[in-house]
Amino acid sequence: MTSAEDRTKPNILITGTPGVGKTATAIILAEKLNLHHANIGSIIQENKCHLEYDSTLDTQVLDEDKLLDILEKDFDDDMSSGGIIADYHACELFPERWFDLVICLRVETHVLYDRLVSRGYNEAKKNQNMECEIMRVVIDEAKQSYPEEIVQELRNNTIDEMDQNISRIEMWCKQWIEEHS
Repeated sequence: MTSAEDRTKPNILITGTPGVGKTATAIILAEKLNLHHANIGSIIQENKCHLEYDSTLDTQVLDEDKLLDILEKDFDDDMSSGGIIADYHACELFPERWFDLVICLRVETHVLYDRLVSRGYNEAKKNQNMECEIMRVVIDEAKQSYPEEIVQELRNNTIDEMDQNISRIEMWCKQWIEEHS
């Protein structure tokens, strides 16, 4: 397995509370930067990485061990080579060695609430996700799980902010590639 220093392209994790724009941002960045987009939520669904159904939150409970086994088997070589942009609402479960940049997208609570309503989330699920955003759960987990210098918190309330975030990450990626050439 190659080390992070041997990568020709960086690996980026985009994380944040559901509804902050992770997947939309990751898809655009993957296209612009010629990176492979790994939508972790889709991988979970496709591989049935569930323990049980939580009817209160109207969601499947993640089987982290099964997911990590699949990712280790299917993505570890890709992660070692670089060029992956992954998105998921949790970040602490992934090996630290996989990522060169961790972006935590944040939004104002009124923006998040409207997005969660538009997704049809039930009251309990909306409340849990709103609480996670207010209490900074995801950014705190990112800062505890990865080196501080690779974790960035970006506001993503509007299309303009998303465009600015994409430009900022593009510049970071180009600089990373230059430094690792």
